[in-house]
Amino acid sequence: MTLGVIAFVVALLVSIMLHEAGHFATAKRFGMKAPQFFVGFGPTIWSFRRGETEYGIKAIPAGGFVKITGMTPLEEVEPGDEDRAFYKQPAWQRTIVLAAGSFMHFVIAFALLFAVLAVIGTPKLVPTVNTVSACVPAKLTTQPTAQVCSALPPSPAKAAGLQHGDEIVAFDGQPIKDWDALTAKLQKHGPGPVTLTIVRDGQRSVRTVDLVPAERPSETDPKVMQTVGALGVTATEVADRMDPLAAVAHAGTGFGRLTTATFGALGNLPHAVGNLFHATVDGGQRSSDGLVGPVGIARVSGEALAQGGTPLFDRIGTFVLLIAGVNVFVGIFNLLPLLPLDGGHLAVLGYEEGRRRLYRLVGRRDPGRVDLTKLLPAAYLVMVLFIGLSVLLLLGDIVNPIANPFTG
Repeated sequence: MTLGVIAFVVALLVSIMLHEAGHFATAKRFGMKAPQFFVGFGPTIWSFRRGETEYGIKAIPAGGFVKITGMTPLEEVEPGDEDRAFYKQPAWQRTIVLAAGSFMHFVIAFALLFAVLAVIGTPKLVPTVNTVSACVPAKLTTQPTAQVCSALPPSPAKAAGLQHGDEIVAFDGQPIKDWDALTAKLQKHGPGPVTLTIVRDGQRSVRTVDLVPAERPSETDPKVMQTVGALGVTATEVADRMDPLAAVAHAGTGFGRLTTATFGALGNLPHAVGNLFHATVDGGQRSSDGLVGPVGIARVSGEALAQGGTPLFDRIGTFVLLIAGVNVFVGIFNLLPLLPLDGGHLAVLGYEEGRRRLYRLVGRRDPGRVDLTKLLPAAYLVMVLFIGLSVLLLLGDIVNPIANPFTG
């Protein structure tokens, strides 16, 4: 789990660095002066200068920043740099620079989704035997322990001699393409004898198995239990990788779902804050679907990579999807029209441009830039609220940690 937490911290720092790189690259592209690019805050640990920019690492790994000369008219600009100040540039250039940070988060999220689909792969069950049960209890909730199986006959798979690695390619002579198809045929057939064609070490053979009755959830309604034919095997999980074009399309769909979920989470924020310290009835831990802070996300990420008995590709894919979701959330949150977020600066810029065009339309002189000193109290209030929310999230993640979503 420790490795997963470290991986989350590294992934978060890389995301922040790329966020700042978006601001930096676009500012430099438009000729603005950017004298500093740092990862972290506080005292400088290490830095070097290339051209007019100082790059480096600071002591507190809690973010990063790019200093762009003249981000506001309140900032002092060194003589000779006036024409390169941020606030002197055209509105469209300033808009791109301000939005570039969130745009980078969206690029990161899309790239991670694509990587899961096309490179890492998503879990897929195939009709290859993973384990053979000693027996088949009638109830799904009953585990086939040695004590339970001592009172039951061997499972049909065990009695027929099926082994780990056997590929089931046909059911009563009908070809089987995937695990779902095999499950459907088992449920439709019900208890009784059936022939299975298996491939073991490249050799085909036909086995007759006598399926036993067992209660399983219905395919049409998982809440309804029905008696089906049970074989007594578990499927093998493999990585299913899409071709690049299909992965692009599905990554777009996944990005849309993450975006919708983020807006839903933001809209439910007041209610979610109220539930931070509410324990659930099943064990006293709050749901991982609610509001979660960095500590909680780090813990979930660590548990994702530490899932016992889960294939490595599946654990890595789950971790990568978590990082993609975090990037979508941060990207959208950063665009909220609140100072000091980038979205707040974009809102001020949009207001200035809208007012300028309106004044020009009615033949009046451009009133100029917004007096940011009048907005400072609102910005300070937002910062206080953010700090308060961060403290609440930290306390909630420690005092009332979220339930492990990878157990049960």
